Formats: sequence, structure tokens, C-alpha cells
Amino acid sequence: MIIYWHETYLIRKKKMKMKHFHFFTAVFFTLLFLKLQSQPVGEVLPKWNYLNNDANVWLYKYFAGQAFNFLDKRKSELERINSKKGWLARQSLVSKKYTEILGKFPSKTALNPVVTGTAIHDGVRVEKLYFESLPGYYVTGALFLPVDRKGKLPAILYCSGHSESGFRSETYQHVILNLVKKGFAVLAFDPIGQGERIQYMNDEKHKSFGPTLEHSYPGSQLFLLGRTPAYYFIWDGIRSIDYLYSRPEIDTSRIGITGRSGGGTQTAYIAAFDNRIKAAAPECYITTFDKLLMTMGPQDAEQNFTYSIYNGLDIGDLVISFAPKPMILITTTRDIFSIQGARDVFKEAKRAYSLMGKPGLLQMVEDDAEHTSTFKNREAMYRFFQKYLSNPGSFSDEDVPLFKEEELYVTPAGNIYKMLKGHNLHTLAELHLKEITTKRTAIKGFEDLKKRVEKLTGFHDLQKHEPPVFCGRYQRKAYAVESYLLKSITGKYFPAYRLRPEQQKIKKNPVLLLDDNGKGEAVKEGSCADSLALLGYDVIVPDLSGFGELSNGYIKGGDALVDNTPLNLWYMAILLKQSLLTVRMYELSSIIDWIGGGNTKIETIAKGVLATDLLHFATIRTKHIASILLIDPPVSYASVVDEADYKAGYLLSAVPGMLSQYDIEDLINFLSGQVHTMLVKPRNGAGIIFNQSNYKFLDSHKDAIRVVYEYLPVNQLDSWYAASF
Repeated sequence: MIIYWHETYLIRKKKMKMKHFHFFTAVFFTLLFLKLQSQPVGEVLPKWNYLNNDANVWLYKYFAGQAFNFLDKRKSELERINSKKGWLARQSLVSKKYTEILGKFPSKTALNPVVTGTAIHDGVRVEKLYFESLPGYYVTGALFLPVDRKGKLPAILYCSGHSESGFRSETYQHVILNLVKKGFAVLAFDPIGQGERIQYMNDEKHKSFGPTLEHSYPGSQLFLLGRTPAYYFIWDGIRSIDYLYSRPEIDTSRIGITGRSGGGTQTAYIAAFDNRIKAAAPECYITTFDKLLMTMGPQDAEQNFTYSIYNGLDIGDLVISFAPKPMILITTTRDIFSIQGARDVFKEAKRAYSLMGKPGLLQMVEDDAEHTSTFKNREAMYRFFQKYLSNPGSFSDEDVPLFKEEELYVTPAGNIYKMLKGHNLHTLAELHLKEITTKRTAIKGFEDLKKRVEKLTGFHDLQKHEPPVFCGRYQRKAYAVESYLLKSITGKYFPAYRLRPEQQKIKKNPVLLLDDNGKGEAVKEGSCADSLALLGYDVIVPDLSGFGELSNGYIKGGDALVDNTPLNLWYMAILLKQSLLTVRMYELSSIIDWIGGGNTKIETIAKGVLATDLLHFATIRTKHIASILLIDPPVSYASVVDEADYKAGYLLSAVPGMLSQYDIEDLINFLSGQVHTMLVKPRNGAGIIFNQSNYKFLDSHKDAIRVVYEYLPVNQLDSWYAASF
């Protein structure tokens, strides 16, 4: 029988010690051996009722606990503010923190506005238009004006929530047209990923998403670059105000802003960052982080400012930043955003407004409803803007005839990218990648790389690890499968199997095997772990946090589940200047200290995305690693940014901002000079196997890295190895 193995592209020229030759050979004899005669080994956690009760959310709870500590500290600091001077200092601090998080906004370039058509209906004139928020980055929108206007008009910037049709939806049109009937001009624009700015078209080659994932999917690529996706949402709003300033019909001293849901998010953001806005009415968004984290958790990408909780910021700081200008919080008691959180923000911000001498300028209205627009809330909003933008009249919510959706299309096909191409969030991420890659300083040696990894991940392996808890044993031919629980940095336990041979003919290093499909799959009879144990290797196969028995460590639901990847958990860590990767690095440290005693070198194997975790850990603890074998590893996070249809699962082992410091290929290159390294079927950001021609970074390391791409008959393997080494 002939079994095919993947052939090596690059070969270590100096001789490899025979024990590594035997180890890699043993692994290869199992990689494609798929006839698994499975006699399953039981999972570890189910018998431990106390530990198992929250095993599916304990990773989330670990991060939430840290968040609550930061938020409690912030709350205590704000409670000590008892003067106008103190609140002004708080505003200054908040502004500084947000500037550090977002970075400076770009210089303003020409808007180049184009009106593509007009529509008139029931006393309302609509100009359909687009402009360039950045060069080649088009924003579609419409300016709604009363036909019988007299003089300059107060204006409302209307921000749409998560609707595929953007401001054209019936709910949003109803509000917009009521405002126009009351004498306001309204500029409504499509947020990126909505309306005529949908980026991911439904076709056979590419993904297609709803509005929230239109934000989170490319927004996560931006996080890898150290850029908060909110940067572009805020900038679109600022440039929309610029457009209002360019219109002669608008009284620029009377500009307000409102929007519901995702539009409420934008309203709070833009109002905090653009001083030209005189009154703001965020609807169905404002709450507190602690209540958000206790309910549905972090939502889509633009709703999460990088490191914001770590920096002592809460959602209420957006309201405080606007003080003491007029603002009304529009809420519902059964909203997805906690009403108690909204009340808490109102109470906190009311103190700021009061000490600034303007207590009446902060208002709040709530209605008993779900996450929706209500009659009571709409009338409160009309009345608010009529008062504070000096435009008196009836605040009655009227039945108004709506435009058909296609009547409000700015472009013939209803999509700006089909007409003009232009940039979207993904292409902007690609541009930013080029910028930071150019600016990224060259890595000066292994110690420099190690320091960068330590700084970015926050991993400093100084803690002492508790001994593992032995949980049981299964007997197999020639070896036993033992079950253990090890203490994680989360304070909980993670499970592991240890395959112990009955006897070893020769001294062999223990093997650590990481499988992103979970340890249960990894130890089936006929698997790689089984074959290594039969050859006399002591094999340890854990389920690190986020995998196997611990794969559900997050709150279900929400707007950030992409390809079954819980990005809300990743976003939670981003808010805290933490990462899932760092948690698993500490878990790997406890395993290495257990099986190696701190002295014995370990042979290591990692499959799939866990290759990234192993590489980071090995960079810090290199002296304990004898060899590294990576199977199906992602080897370039720059490729995750470059690929429009990237594999979302790779994000869970990434750290925000990592591409400003290093990429996975840097870890591979440096480690290959320290330990025996082999890659089997290396993958790009889309999960597609790299080939020799497009995998150039290895060219300067031909003497160090073994990379396997093509098939070779196994009956040639021994002679081929002998010739190679």
C-alpha cells in the first residue's frame, strides 16, 4: 500500500540529530492516516459539577471581571468630582484618551459632492447625492428639504441604524419626513456597509453579510492594524457636517444630530467629536459598559474603542464630553441596551451638567417598549430639537407618505461600488497596512522580537503554577490515557490528556500536541497522538481556553458571530488591552513546567490556528522547546488583512495592533534559527495553502525551515530523509 506524504521545499543543510529525524518521521506516518478506529476517551469536565457549571462562559467572565474592576475605579474617580473645574478636567482627559485610541483624523480633502437626482413628494424635496469622505471613499446620502422653506433652515444630521436599506427604511423615513414637515433640513447618509454602501455583494465567490457583520468583518482587519473601526464612522459624520456647511440653505449655527440603534451609537460618537453640533438626541444606544457586559456583551466592531475600558472610559464619557450642550437620551425600558445602564449614565452626566450650571440641558425620555421607535419618544425628540434649535411649532408625530426605496437611490443600481468602485473598509485596511508596514522598524535580533511580543501580549511568565489534578485513566495497548485538570490564569481549570507509554526503549523528549479541533479528536486511535504514544513518546494533549471542552467560553447571541467565531469575546479582550492568545500562553507555560519540570526540552506540534499561540509562546520560552511542527498553520496576518474573504477563526489567536510590530512570519524566521522547525501546508489569511512561488519570506532561511507542500510516496521517505540530512 502507498500512502502519500508532503514533500519538503526547503531543507535544513546541517545534520539534524537523529531523535528529531525519528520524531518528525513518526509524525508524518500519522498525518494522513485517516482510518481511525475510535474508542472515545471521556471528557474531563462533566464529572466536576462545580467547575462545569460555567465552563461555557468562564473565559468571558474572566475578562468581564477585569472590566468591572476598571469600571469601578472609574466610577469612584467620577464620584469625587465636585466642581465645574473637575468636570472640565474630566472632559479634557477623555478627549486626550480618545485621541490616543483613534489617532489623529486625516486632513480634510475636497468633498467633490455630486447631486445625482431629485425627487419631490408631499411638500418635501430630496436631493440624492454622494461625496468623498476621503479620496475615493464615497458616502451616499440625501438632503431632505421643505419645498416651501423660508430663509435659512436648522439642520439635523440623521444617522441610520443597522438597516440594509439605510435611511430608506420605513422607520427612518418616518422620522426624517416628520422633521422636514416641522421646518428642518435633514441630511441622511448611509453608514458604511448599509444602504448603497454595502461592501460584500451576494455572489458565488465572496461572502455576503447583514449590516452588523458588514462592520465587524472588515472592522476586525482594522483592529489587527491598531486602528479602531469607529475612526471611519466618526469621520463620515464629520464630513457630513462639512457638507451641511457647504449648503447655502443651512443655518450652520443650528445643527443637531440624531439616530437610533447603530445610529444612536454614531450620534453619540459624532456629537462628542464635532463641536459644531449644537444639540444631540441618541436613541436606543446609551447604556453603561458594566450593564452591556452583563447582558449581551460587546457588539459589532465600530462599537468598541480599542483599550477603552483599560483606559478608564465608559459609554457615559461620550455624554459627558458633550456637556453642557443640550442632549436628550431617548430610551425604551425593554431595549437590548440595558435601561438601567441608561439611567445610570443620565444620573452620572446630570451631575456634570449641574456643576457646569446647565442641569436642564440634559434630558431623558423612556417608553415601555422593545428596541424600537415609539410615538412618545419621537414626539419628545421633535420637541427637543424645536426648542434647542430655535424652530418652534407643533411636535405632533404625523402620518406622512413615504418615498419608495428606489426613489431614494443615489446610484442607478442602488450601490455606489457598482457605479464608482472606490474604497471600502477592507481596501482602507489594505492602505493602512502599507502605511504601517513602511513605518514599522526592522526587528533587530531575537531579543528585540521577544521584547515586542512581551509588550504586545503582556505575557510575563513569573507566576508559579499549581500541580495538576489527576482525574482518571484509560488503558490502551502499550500506553495509558490519563486525564488531568490544570489551573488557568483565569482562575478556572482547563483539561488535558496525557498518553503515557508503558516503557521507553530510548530516552525521548515529551511531546506537546495542540489541536484546534480539540483534544478528543486528537487522541483517537490511529491519530497522531496515538501513533506517537505507541512509539514510546509521552504525549500531552490539552484543551486550551477557547477550544475543545472550553470552546464555548462566551455569551451567546449578539452581533459579532462570524463563521461561528465569537468575535464578541475577542472584542471584550480588546476593550481591556488583553487577548485570548495571552491567556493560552499562560496555560502553555503551566503545561511546560509540569511535563518538563522547567528543564526538559519539549517537542511541540500545533494544528491550525493554535500554531500562532505556540509560536508566540515559543518566542518567550525558546530554551524549553526542542522542535516545532506546525500543521495547516496561518503564517501571515498581513494576509488576513489582504484577503477580502479571510478566515475569521484566525482572529482568536491575534493581538490588536500586532502588525505594527511583527507578523507570524517573523516569529517563524527567528525561531527557525533556534529550534528545529517544520511547516506542513502553511496557509494564507483565507485558509488557502501557500505555494512555493508566493511564500517568499522563507527564501532567506533555506538552511533552517522545512516546508512541506507536495506529495511523496512513503516508500521513498526513509531514503529521502537520509539524503536530506
